[in-house]
Amino acid sequence: MPAKVPGCIHTDLLAAGRIPDPFYRDNEQAIQWVGETNWTYRRTFEVSAADLAHDRVLLRCEGLDTLATVRVNGQELARTDNMFRTWKFDAKPVLKAGTNAIEISFESVLPYVQKCNAERTLFEWSGPHEPKGRAWVRKEPCNFGWDWGPVFITFGIWKNIELVTFDEARLDDVAILQDHSDKKSVKLTVQIAAETTRSSALQAVVTVTQDRKRVAQSMVSLTNGKAVSELMVTDPQLWWPAGMRKQPLYEVRVDLLGSNHEVLDSSVKRIGLRTIELLSADKTHSIRFAVNGVPFFAKGANWIPADPFASRVTPEKLRRYLADAVAVNMNTLRFWGGGYYEEDALYDACDEMGVLVWSDCKFACSSYPAFNDTFMENVRQEIQDNVRRLRHHPSIAVWCGNNEISLMTKPEWSNKSMGKADYDKLFSGLIAGEIKALAPQALYVPGSPEVGDLHFWQVWHGGKSFDAYRTFNGFMSEFGFQSFPEPRTVDSYTTDEDRASLHTPIMEWHQRSSGNGNKKSAT
Repeated sequence: MPAKVPGCIHTDLLAAGRIPDPFYRDNEQAIQWVGETNWTYRRTFEVSAADLAHDRVLLRCEGLDTLATVRVNGQELARTDNMFRTWKFDAKPVLKAGTNAIEISFESVLPYVQKCNAERTLFEWSGPHEPKGRAWVRKEPCNFGWDWGPVFITFGIWKNIELVTFDEARLDDVAILQDHSDKKSVKLTVQIAAETTRSSALQAVVTVTQDRKRVAQSMVSLTNGKAVSELMVTDPQLWWPAGMRKQPLYEVRVDLLGSNHEVLDSSVKRIGLRTIELLSADKTHSIRFAVNGVPFFAKGANWIPADPFASRVTPEKLRRYLADAVAVNMNTLRFWGGGYYEEDALYDACDEMGVLVWSDCKFACSSYPAFNDTFMENVRQEIQDNVRRLRHHPSIAVWCGNNEISLMTKPEWSNKSMGKADYDKLFSGLIAGEIKALAPQALYVPGSPEVGDLHFWQVWHGGKSFDAYRTFNGFMSEFGFQSFPEPRTVDSYTTDEDRASLHTPIMEWHQRSSGNGNKKSAT
């Protein structure tokens, strides 16, 4: 069958007419075999002798979902086990001039998580339709279902894949720090790291522009592949959340120059000049954010993945959703921990529209095997990849380690809890340490609700009246009450017979919240 890359097996099967509409009636049940099956992607591609003459030839995979074996010309190049990581492999030894073949085989995660969970069960909150053991694999948690969504265990090359060739050196990392101690200017410290293939004199030109006008520039020499450039932005235009002031953005461009002063590589990052604080609760206020020294009221919602099949989400759709949020006076969104690390396009839209992001790392409602060194190292690499990719966005207000795992954490491990020592090892130790090292000016909290924020579900799950909301105040990072979608949406996945009642088999099948959710929604 033909496959689309980036993509996933479900959308390829759907395009080929091999599975029915996954959302129609109870078709979800009929396609569970997709997640239980192994799948292989193959293609050929051309490589020239000139390509192979470069110092380095890398295969760069931005996202492989999830347990994958990569072979080039019949030779195994790598095995991967994390949907959230960017994988880079030295492909030069296995390539040849002319036609080459690549094959990526994806293994179902279900036997693996079932085997691990049989050896040691990790406590999790899960519904009756959801496979157990999701915490054993670094994959989008809600792939396994949630109390609002279906079970679709995806596979595929879900992000870009490419061959990267270079000589002499290329940029490996660019980090930008801000110093706002002088109100009339902002000092930018740009930390540069290059991957080198030979000993040569390298330089970097750093240029800061706003609206295509240059506002600062410097040139530095690299020593052992590293350099630091300091630039002053005078008369700085500060970035503010929506509804306060404007969101001016600056571009920081780094050009890496080789020994002959030619440009070897470039990196462009768009930033906003701002400070942010997380203010502790006092007698008058709950926790709250302050931007540029000004406290403000966070108004917003939780963001879950826009589609169960991530490759169907377009930048246009993301931008429309963000514009809708701003139109109803939101200035903050929490990117919830049961999804995936969102695309730059979503953070770009937040930067432009002034929507601050509470950015959860992808751990939710499960205890995790922090006692496993291999698991922990895998998480370390995942955090490094995503923090490096996203840390420059001014919209990121705070990084958060997890969603609600503190609520299931006790002093010791049990069949209903995660042990506190391992919780701290993962969320207050490893993840906190990596974010501190890579984004030292960023805010970090181990989990939510854990720092004075609240998750209040006693109305929906607990059956209390709506008046109960008036008994709480503060930073409410989760609460809500289920509603049905528009009739035309319900019409798209049901028949007239299905819609005869809220309690027909199909209507109940689409209800994933425990405790007779359709009855609660109707009353």
